[in-house]
Amino acid sequence: ILNNGDVIVGDLKSMDKGVLTIEPPYSDSDFKIDWGGIKELKATQHYLITLSDGQRFKGTFRSTAEGKVYIDNEEGEDVTVDPNLIVYINSVNDSFLSRLSANIDFGYSLTKANNQQQLNGNFRMAYLADFWSGSIYYNTLVTTQDGVDDIQRNDGGLGYKYFLPADWYLSADLTILSNTEQSLELRTTGKLGIGNYIIHTNTAYWGFSGGGAYNNESFSPVMNDDGTTTTAAGRKTFEGFIGTELNLYDIGDLNLFTNLTVYPSIVAPEDVEPGRVRADFRFDAKYDDFLLKDFYIRAGFTLNYDNRPAEAGKEVDYIFTTGFGWEW
Repeated sequence: ILNNGDVIVGDLKSMDKGVLTIEPPYSDSDFKIDWGGIKELKATQHYLITLSDGQRFKGTFRSTAEGKVYIDNEEGEDVTVDPNLIVYINSVNDSFLSRLSANIDFGYSLTKANNQQQLNGNFRMAYLADFWSGSIYYNTLVTTQDGVDDIQRNDGGLGYKYFLPADWYLSADLTILSNTEQSLELRTTGKLGIGNYIIHTNTAYWGFSGGGAYNNESFSPVMNDDGTTTTAAGRKTFEGFIGTELNLYDIGDLNLFTNLTVYPSIVAPEDVEPGRVRADFRFDAKYDDFLLKDFYIRAGFTLNYDNRPAEAGKEVDYIFTTGFGWEW
């Protein structure tokens, strides 16, 4: 029952980021309803329910006369909570595909001067299970221009999180990066860590994480003034890391995401001066429901910093991209 008195009966599929998805029997399309626009509800199927403090329950749920939500917990004590504390609902009988989300976008620009062309693409996919999540992503940018070498940048990664009580989680990540600006042929970083969501509501989440990382780097040949080339020796480094991540998703159709991770070296190669620090920063702004359902436009900024680069004067590499994409 909505705040305006409308009644909708159907298959309640999920609720995430403040949006409830339900499929009525008279429609082939899902209805998406703002969680704050619901006055009462009753679910007879079995669901996984997550609260803003990280507690997780399995069972059915229904509204009470006091405006609360009663959760009939299958695996413990029943609870009654404020509906604003519920941040995630998903059917425990959902298929693999229903728990999968993905988005892909592309951007292209052409400038007549020097025939400069730029193509960028971004792909992300995630799977959310009852007590863990997995993700994969890949971003690429290629710039060509008459009379100069091509510029390329590629980064990607795999991520895994296992959720613990009180909104803590364990994480394992593997990331790769290559870019022309820093002569970085390939950087592979493996990370193990622990994190916590300080804020986790239907409008935003904000969390911190930290742990250890192993970094393996190889570098591209660099052209010298005399026409010869030199290649920096590869590096293998043990690092710590601390990161923070913020996602705001209740700004109309706008979704803002930012992430910052800093890597101080613990054990570095002999040819690298002590005190090496790296940092990766990302900011994305995504506007949903643009023209057609499930399509969006995106603008993103990514920066990589290294105070001990292989090539002098190349401490920073950054890109700004825009694209038009589709999400599922």
